[in-house]
Amino acid sequence: MKQLHLAIIGVGLIGGSLGLCLKDKMGDSIYITGLCRTQKSMDAAVALGAVDAVSADVRKVVEEADIVFLSPPVLQILPMVEKILPYLKKGVILTDAGSTKAYIWEHLRKILPDDIYYIAGHPMTGREKSGVQAAKKDLFKGKAYVIVEDTGAPREAHEKLMRVLRHTGANFTELDLESHDRCASVISHVPHVVAAALVTLLNRSGDDMESCLKLIGGGFRDTTRIASSNPDMWADICMTNGKAIVANLHELQSILSEVIEAVEKKDRQAIYDYFDASRKRRDAILENAWKHFDPN
Repeated sequence: MKQLHLAIIGVGLIGGSLGLCLKDKMGDSIYITGLCRTQKSMDAAVALGAVDAVSADVRKVVEEADIVFLSPPVLQILPMVEKILPYLKKGVILTDAGSTKAYIWEHLRKILPDDIYYIAGHPMTGREKSGVQAAKKDLFKGKAYVIVEDTGAPREAHEKLMRVLRHTGANFTELDLESHDRCASVISHVPHVVAAALVTLLNRSGDDMESCLKLIGGGFRDTTRIASSNPDMWADICMTNGKAIVANLHELQSILSEVIEAVEKKDRQAIYDYFDASRKRRDAILENAWKHFDPN
């Protein structure tokens, strides 16, 4: 069987974890080349075994690739594709880990030739740490992984990509571009904005800062954990999924206004109902999710 060649552009947390997983599961049947932002990261990627070889020369990284996995921040994906496009062979599959999908496809569809296929992807996983040093071979296991099928790639390309990605142990689901971006806004993007807002609220506590810090416990750590994520990535997400994010932030603002009003009126029943309804809904959602996905 011909050795599969995978190129990973952006061997950080996600790209590095994919490399570690596939080398562990596929061994010598896959050859992985990689590109990182710094020489230090490229050296670490090789030392950790996430890739077989690295180069700062994009041509060397992608020219023999059967699949190219794009994992830089969203706004860097299009410029990177433009950079590697002259070196890609016919029939290569481009896929990505971008957290927004419609923006990427809107631009890629204008520049990709008919014999280079793009299959949009979004592994719904991560850690508060970034970089290849934080990569784990089981990062995708049991996690949702969205594959978008309305980007015109032929069935054979989808099947070829999925034969590789299934080694991750992820739970694959299919969504169209617009549905993905709306759902990702509610489930992922707005929660990150809110986590950062809670940290900002603490920063603005003024003279009470020292007293507040003494009270920090598990609740604050849990609700703000994702605020430690890569700021480049999250700035790009807000720039490329702004419509959905703004709409849901306005809805959240409306919900908080209702809570403010109930507190000001000392309407205990309304406040109780607010917490009770959210508790029941969350418990029901997680109970159902645990039947299908790894809850960790």
